Order: sequence, then C-alpha cells, then structure tokens
Amino acid sequence: MLDGQSPVTAATMIDRFERIRPLLAEQSGRLDADRRLSDEAFRALSEAGFFRLLLPAQLGGCALSPLDFMTVVEHAAAFDGTIGWLVGNGGGMSRAGGYLSLEAAQAVFVSPSAFVASSTGAIGKAVPEAGGYRITGRWPFASGAPHATTFAPLCEICDGSGRIVLAFLPRGAVNLIDNWHVSGMRGSGSWDFEADNVFLPAEFVCDLQPVPTQTGIVYRLPGVSAFVWTVATVPLGIAKGAIDALVSVSAGHRRLGVSVPVAERELVQAQIGRCLASCRAAGAYLRSAMSDLCASVDSEGADQVAARINYRLACSHAADVAVGAVLRVNDLIGARSLAESQPFERRERDVRAAAKHIAMSAEQFVIGGRHALGGDISGASF
Repeated sequence: MLDGQSPVTAATMIDRFERIRPLLAEQSGRLDADRRLSDEAFRALSEAGFFRLLLPAQLGGCALSPLDFMTVVEHAAAFDGTIGWLVGNGGGMSRAGGYLSLEAAQAVFVSPSAFVASSTGAIGKAVPEAGGYRITGRWPFASGAPHATTFAPLCEICDGSGRIVLAFLPRGAVNLIDNWHVSGMRGSGSWDFEADNVFLPAEFVCDLQPVPTQTGIVYRLPGVSAFVWTVATVPLGIAKGAIDALVSVSAGHRRLGVSVPVAERELVQAQIGRCLASCRAAGAYLRSAMSDLCASVDSEGADQVAARINYRLACSHAADVAVGAVLRVNDLIGARSLAESQPFERRERDVRAAAKHIAMSAEQFVIGGRHALGGDISGASF
C-alpha cells in the first residue's frame, strides 16, 4: 500500500492509470524520437506508484499479488507498449525490497522516484572483499536506464562456487552507454551500462534465488520465473491495444475499392472474433500457469520443475498469439497501418520487439516438449 492507504489492487492502479492517461497520451508521441520516456511521463508514473508495484507495503509499496501485477502491466501495455514495458520492468524490480535487508531496501527505495533497471543479458564479476564485493562488467538492455536510480546486473562470485547474484549498484557507480537504436520499443531507453572495479557493500548483493526478507509469495517465486513474469503480459497488452484501435476507427473507415465500412465486413468481424478468442485464451493460460506456479512454491514437495516449465510455455505461447493478432489487425486495416500518425504501425514494431525478449523465447517450446517426452532438461534454463 502507499502512504498508509487501504491495500492496493489492480483496480486501484488501473484507476490511477486512467487519471494520468491524458498526460501520457500527450507525451507518448515523443517516445520514438527521444528513445526514452519523457521526464513528465516518468514523474507521473512514479508519483502514481507504478514503479513500486511489488515493493512491500512496509516500504511504502503497492505489494500487488502476482495476478494483479500482470493485469496492471497488460493494461499499461494496451495503452502503449513502451509504457507497459517500463511499468513491467520498473514495477517488477521493486520486488527487490523483499530480497534485501530492511536497511538496504530503504536505501534503494528512499526516493519516491526510485527505479531499478536490471539486466540479465550478461554476467559480470563480483570479487569478494572485506565487507562486500568489487563489481566489474558490462550489461545490455537496462530498460529505463535514463531515469534509473539503481542498476541490478547479474554477477558471478569469483570464489570458484559458480554462485550467481544480483548486485544493486547506485546510479553514480555505473557508466551509462546510450546505444539504444532499434526498430521496436524505441522509447524504453534500454541502454548498456558498465562498472569497473566498483566496491559494493555485501548488504546490496543477494542470490538470484534469494532467501526472502519479507513475507509473500511474490518474493518466493523462482528467480528466473520472476524475471520473466515482469514482462510476460506486455505482448498481450499490445495486441489488446491494437484490437481496440481497429474497433475505434473501423466504423467509418473503408479500404480503397471496398464500399462497405471495415466494421461491417463479415471477414473483418470473423477475424477480430478469432483475435479476441485467441488472446483471451492465451491470457487465461498465462494466469492459470502463474497460479499453478505460486501453488507449487507454497506446497512442500510439489513438482516445481513442471510448474516452471508450464509457465514458460505459457509466456512464449502468449507472445506468439499476440504477434499474430497484431499482424492480423494491421492486415485488416490495410495501408492505413503503415502511417506513423496512426495507432497501428508502432504496435507492430513493439510487439515484435517484446516477443524477442528471452522471457518469451521459442526455445521454451523445445524445453517443454523435451520434458513431456521424458528427455534430459538438466542444462536448460526455465
């Protein structure tokens, strides 16, 4: 919860999002050109609590449930893929407040505009030293880097154990590299960052699969699954936004050479019906898989491996479905979908970019099939 208010739910956050929607709509046109969220949009989202979605209530966070979190991220992504992506990343990494000691968490999240940018795209080095570690490395894809106050890369402890940790580095300890020149998710500011022999006190380092310092299922989810979960519903949100955009313009829109408005064409009606059915089914599977994963974490002796694999299958399947839905919508609307002034072209670029994230890799279909057929998955990541 925020500021001693009643417990926060998905409905609470969606209401807050709608209140700032006009400002976000005004700013969203700058995303592609600026390649980052505007200061005004970042301030509005942070003040409304969207980068504290999983932060424990004790630390002034929203402490959303896993399913409520997914609903909020999907709602934001339906408005704009980049904004959904940053809400998922920033709000998702606020779960670090349940991993770190109370004192360390308070230091990381002391500012209302605290934003933790993470990277799982590379593994740096953490050399043990009295009282902490020396951190060195370069990491890509730190979404939200322009506004981040803390950076959380993966590092390997250099003691022969092979132990992988998250290191929470203050902004002043890293060098930022503005190299985010891409086709989709242009406004996410997913820059590289690097650290060179930076000393970090031990209380700001935790295992990738940490021992929680707070109660709640959110903080006990498997480390890899938790990273995936923060952005898993973004593609479905983008697809919903594309469908909504078609609905909003279809009543009066006619494709060249066709006398019947798009909304009145039976072919279009059937295709939109299929898109709605497939996206809703994928969303239901994704939420069911998350519920099963939570239940396996809560149940001693449960087959967590099967639950984790099933969840990753659901994530990859949802991304596949979402990409297909957006492409179908843009085909139905025709040449109008090519115009940058229309609400279609960027959604196609954004959903393709989101689906390329390792969280939704097609490799998960291989792992899921191999596991179902009794194959060896000991070296697989899920």
